[in-house]
Order: sequence, then structure tokens, then C-alpha cells
Amino acid sequence: MTTQKRHLIIGGVAGGASTAARLRRLDESAEIIMFERGPHVSFSNCCLPWHLSGVIEKADTLVLMDPEQFWNQYRIIARTGHEVTAIDTANKTITVTQVATGTETTEAYDTLTLSPGASPVVPPIPGVDGEHVFTVRNVVDIDALNTFLHNRDVQDVVVIGGGFIGLEVAENLVHGGRKVALAEALPQVLSPLDPELAAVLHRELRNQGVDLHLGDAVAEIRENEVVLASGATVPAQAVVMSIGVRPETALARAAGLEIGTTGGIAVDEHFRTSAPDVYAVGDAIEVTHKLTGQPTLLAMAGPAQRQARAVADHIYGRPTRNRGVIGSSVVQVFDYTAASTGLNEKQATAAGIDHDFVYVIPADSVGIMPQSMPMFFKLLFERPSGRVLGAQAVGTGAADKRIDVIATLIMMDGTLEDLADLELAYSPIYSTAKDVVIHAALVGLNILHGEFEQVPVTQVRELVEEGAFIIDAREPDEFAAGHLTTAVNIPLSQFRDRLEEIPADREVYVHCRSSQRSYNMVRALAQLGRPNAVNISGSYLGISMEEFFTDAASGRDRIVTEYNFD
Repeated sequence: MTTQKRHLIIGGVAGGASTAARLRRLDESAEIIMFERGPHVSFSNCCLPWHLSGVIEKADTLVLMDPEQFWNQYRIIARTGHEVTAIDTANKTITVTQVATGTETTEAYDTLTLSPGASPVVPPIPGVDGEHVFTVRNVVDIDALNTFLHNRDVQDVVVIGGGFIGLEVAENLVHGGRKVALAEALPQVLSPLDPELAAVLHRELRNQGVDLHLGDAVAEIRENEVVLASGATVPAQAVVMSIGVRPETALARAAGLEIGTTGGIAVDEHFRTSAPDVYAVGDAIEVTHKLTGQPTLLAMAGPAQRQARAVADHIYGRPTRNRGVIGSSVVQVFDYTAASTGLNEKQATAAGIDHDFVYVIPADSVGIMPQSMPMFFKLLFERPSGRVLGAQAVGTGAADKRIDVIATLIMMDGTLEDLADLELAYSPIYSTAKDVVIHAALVGLNILHGEFEQVPVTQVRELVEEGAFIIDAREPDEFAAGHLTTAVNIPLSQFRDRLEEIPADREVYVHCRSSQRSYNMVRALAQLGRPNAVNISGSYLGISMEEFFTDAASGRDRIVTEYNFD
């Protein structure tokens, strides 16, 4: 006769609830109990910001299941309002306090799974404890914020932090009719993106009315304003802290569990902690990055659910495979979608990986289709192997689709050759016959094989200021509508008859609108005795995006006569 197992789970959101559900599917006879100190289990924390705009009208809708449903459907006991205050790993027990009454009980376990999540980072800024300052972690938080906004008829809100939650909160506040300022201490929003991709979002945020302050930390929060490190003041009847999150490890530390170098709970390949029969999943744990092999933190629901399944499977002796994480993500920023996977340039450099990149801006669908728009796409690859390391996509079209293709390829250790050989679905309204990702792979192979040289748009200002010879390969009417202040207009359609105007004794930098014509010119020039030609990756669209926000925010001298964004 099989002995009934007793599985206890601390935390009832993505990781905890998924662990409980999988355990039940594997063992109908087991006793499964979840403990959640808050009033809700199984709520959609990823959807919280949409309550601020009314897209999700009622806060209660964010709660996916209540304790009664867990019991009726799964025979899982979900004890809300119960905080686990101690773990005794030697005796395999936990101490539980009922929040409402203070009553304390001891519960024994066969296995224990920790899914405490992560808590918002709240630095010791003067005024941060004000009643008008909020964080966004759970249903109670978002309901309190939304109630405050409506009851006080709040008009001016400052969001502190330009990560995923900060951007989603800012957008939904704007859609809810608020005036929103966003302050970010770093020089860009969304750290997973490289600067030239983040620049596209900076323009979109400004165009949508968000008062964006970059590279300017918050120094003080006052009753009706926020003071920035620069001395600037921003009106603020309410403040939302969204600087980031840190793993909740107090309980694990007190129990003597090993903590990793990143500050998350250390786990092995089966998500076992340093204590026997104690597992941990979700935002609180330290995971391994597939590409670097280094420990990292990843606060994402998808990986948490995969970890939960792996824990339950390991408990019941089912084989599992842990290949690490790559950090795939996507976020809506008004009319744009921004998605990324794998490593960006900063991360690849920090990991000591020899790499190069492709930055292309092809159309996301066939150009004559009315909805066709540029897709800003960057692809990173390893040298000399051509192994794909990461990608970023920003556009009004299906950026997520392109990144999902790259994420799949990375998990299969794919290369540029593998990417170039993919057969993808095509229709003029969804893509081009040579999709964005295929286009990038082919350009990447040319770079890998040394067929041409490139410089990024982030270096163009320096080239202009140094007096470099820059060719604008667009047609005269395009040039007249806006160009680099020092560029010489030699269109692709004319350059073969104007070779005498192109220096042979120094580097020549070529751009067009999106790098296709400039690439063709650079390749042809090399065959015509001008091997000194260098392509400007991203070309004029990329330059315009790169320059616009900082020009507008700082009032610096522009290096373009007019911007081009289409």
C-alpha cells in the first residue's frame, strides 16, 4: 500500500500554484497544501497594470481561482491569510501564523516547495513612505493605487523606473486619462534592449505625452512633486515605484538555505535547495543562463511554470531536463511592441563572448500593403561559430513573432546558417517573402565572412563631429527632406558615374534609409577599387531614432536637418 505523501507549498501565484496542480496530476492521493500570506492565490500579477486603464475593469477579475475552487477542482487546500514564519529542515516542519488572529501552528511535510516571489525595490528616498507612494506587486496593491487615483481625482502621476512594469503602468495611466512622467536613473528604458532599439521607444513615449526623464534619479518625493537628482521638479499627486524587484529570501535565509551569488535562493538542476526535500521555484531563485553558464535572476511567469513542472516531476521520479534560461520577454509600449531574447551587446561583452551584430530595419510586411511599417531588428551572433546569441525587435508589427523564432533557435543552439535556412509562413499582410529574421541572418553571414564592414548608428554623431566623409545614398528628394548636416548626396542610382567624388585615401561611410541601398553601394565600391567604404548599420531611420529624444530633451545641436521616421 502506498503511503500518502504530504506536499506543502509556500506562495500561491505562478510557481506555487503550478507546482500544486502538477503534483495533483501525478498523485491523486497526496495531501497538497498551499500557504499564502495575502488574501489571494492564483492571481494574474502580469495583468495588474491594465486595471489602471479600465481594460480590466474590476480588480476581482485578476484573481483566477479562489481556495474553494482549488479544493473543488483539484482537492488542493489553499490557505490564504497564512504566513509561514519558520522552516525546520531537520525535523521537516514549518511554522504557520494565521495573519488575522496570530494563531500559530506547526505543519509537517514530506516535500516543501518555496515560491515566495520577489518584492519591489524601494530605496530609502526621502518621502518614499508617503501615503501617495505605491508599489505594484499584487491585487491589493493595484486596487489601492486605482482607488487612490479615483478618490483623489489624481491628474499628475510620476512613475519611477523604466522597466517592464514601469512602462506598462505608465501606458495604462495615460489611457486612464492621467498626466504621466517617467523617471529612470539609467540613460534608457528597458535594459534588455541595446541603446539604438530603446531609442525607438523613447520617441514613442514622448509622442504619447509621457514626460520622460532619463539618466536622472529621484532625489526626494514631496507631497505634490518629485525632485530629481538634476534638480528638476515634476508634479506628482501620486508616485508609483517600479525600480525593480529583489528575491524574497528572508525565510530561506533564516532556515539556513544556501543563497546564490546573485542574491537568489541557490538550487540545483532539479530546483532542489541545499536542504533535503526542499525545492524552490520562481522569482526568488537563482537560475543559470543557457548562453553564459552564469547564475542570474529571472522574474518571469513562463520560466516559473516550467520550474514548477520540473519540481513535481522530480518528486515523482520522472526525468526532467534543465537547459537554463535565455530571458525572452515582450512588452507593449503604446503603438509599439518591444521584444528581446538571449544576450544584448552589454551582456555578451561582460560574458567575454566574441560577438558581432546585425541591425536592420526592413518592412514587417510587403511594402505596398497599407499597414507595412519598419521593423527595427538587431541580431547578435558569436564569432567565429555564427551561433545566434540574442535578438531585439521593436515595431508596430509582430515583433514578438520574430523574437519567438530566435528564442526557439537559441534553445536549439542554432547558427546564422540555420536561421537563414528556415522556412517560415508567408503572406503579404504578415511578412515579406524574405522575413525580417531571414534578412538579418543573411546580412549576419556577410558580416561573419568579412564581406563588408559596418559601424553602428550610435557612432554617427562622432563621425559627423570628426568630419568623416559620409555618403547619403538616397535619392535627391529624400536627401532634401532631411539629411546629416555633413553628408554628401551621391545616390545609388548615380554613384558609378561619380566615382571621382569618392575619396580613395580614407574611410568612406555610406548610409541610405534602412541600409539596403548603402549595403549595395559598399559592396560595389569594393569591386570598383574603393575597399575603404563602410556601411552605417541602421542608416537614416536608425540615426533619426537614435538622435531624436536626446536632441529634444537636451537642446543640443542637431546633426540632422530633419528627422525621418517612416
